[in-house]
Amino acid sequence: MKLKNKKEELGEPTAIKAWAAGRMIYVELTDGRIVGFPADRFKILSRATDAQLKKVTLRLNGFALRWENLDEDITVPGIIAGNFQLPFKIAS
Repeated sequence: MKLKNKKEELGEPTAIKAWAAGRMIYVELTDGRIVGFPADRFKILSRATDAQLKKVTLRLNGFALRWENLDEDITVPGIIAGNFQLPFKIAS
């Protein structure tokens, strides 16, 4: 039986998996959802190569995403709430 962490007990989902595909970052949440966002919505990630983006790891029991090679951390609740640093750009 899997024990829930305090965030799950409060109803706030955390990440169980994170990955990059091209310029998109995806997060699988404990509630079953998969959330994706363009890397270009964050300043540091927007300057990263595709290879650098793929080196995403989970930290703080799934509460944050970490790119050690870029020294960048992003919180999962912030992603879910849509708290991005840069505006969405429509591809032309």
